[in-house]
Amino acid sequence: MRVSAKVDYAVRAAVELAVAGDGPVKGERIADAQQIPLNFLENILLELKHAGLVQSQRGAEGGYWLAKPAEEIVLAEVIRAVEGPIANVRGQRPEQVEYSGAAEPLRDVWIAVRANLRAVLERVTVADVAAGRLPEEISRLAADPEAWQPH
Repeated sequence: MRVSAKVDYAVRAAVELAVAGDGPVKGERIADAQQIPLNFLENILLELKHAGLVQSQRGAEGGYWLAKPAEEIVLAEVIRAVEGPIANVRGQRPEQVEYSGAAEPLRDVWIAVRANLRAVLERVTVADVAAGRLPEEISRLAADPEAWQPH
């Protein structure tokens, strides 16, 4: 899986909003805190708003805030909001891809990859990251020395 800058920035912005708590947070504050280019961030925040994850208010007292509690927003939602499906093959969902001959079982591989991505990304919430406490099974996966090897 390739994590794009857009996905990375979107997750970091959501975490920054979670840490800020209630009330509007200026885009400039988020951009400065996470070293994200402001124009890029504003486009990402607009996509998160369209997905119902962020709300905003204009004006001097305006800014952005999470539309629901950070405990209810999983990382998979943030990713889908800015990039679409978690896993795709040539722009298609894995179950829509068809292969023939020797490559036929490959669709099941792509579906298994998606299932494993979901097992992590639908389990970790924005609140987990903001609090620095990941679910135990996720911490266990990340602590495995083999996970750190760049195969």
